[in-house]
Amino acid sequence: MIAKLKGRLDDTGIDWAVIDVQGVGYLVHCSNRTLSALGEKGEACTVFTHLQVSETDMRLIGFGSAAERDWFKLLTNVQGVGSKVALAILSALSTEELQTACANQDAAQIARANGVGPKLATRIVNELKDKAGALPTVSGVTLPSGGMSPTSGVSADAVSALQNLGFKPAIAANAVAKAQADLGEGADLNALVRLALKKAAG
Repeated sequence: MIAKLKGRLDDTGIDWAVIDVQGVGYLVHCSNRTLSALGEKGEACTVFTHLQVSETDMRLIGFGSAAERDWFKLLTNVQGVGSKVALAILSALSTEELQTACANQDAAQIARANGVGPKLATRIVNELKDKAGALPTVSGVTLPSGGMSPTSGVSADAVSALQNLGFKPAIAANAVAKAQADLGEGADLNALVRLALKKAAG
């Protein structure tokens, strides 16, 4: 799976960009927010990617950050939200705004995106409200579950590691946040995961 591209911006369109990586041009579909962040043609850029495969198509979706990619995956797990709608939401809202809207069950914020009606917006916040704390995009957001939002990249990796081991997002986020508080901001990933596992299991 292609997780990241680092190269030069070769060309752009309404909802896509071509990233030249050592002479190979990768077509990636992006939100307006990501396209704006890529810079000018010919400039160096980095794009986080998700390879989407269906029976009739295979495409790379590009994101300006790993957090944006994580939210795309969460959004597309909601019934009625395909890649087009997910990118429209990520065009209309930053990951911080999206996290806050889900945590506060603010469907009206989600409904700002093109193609998202009130009913779908309500479904999105209802399904994602408990997962909002698992993605480290906002510092200090108060979640309905009382969860804490880890903010560093190491914390994000640790949360992902615990989820891969079968812990629910909210539990993983809480455990990592507690472990981070004990170890401090300079903790390395291995130490953070080990302590978070103890706290999650306890």
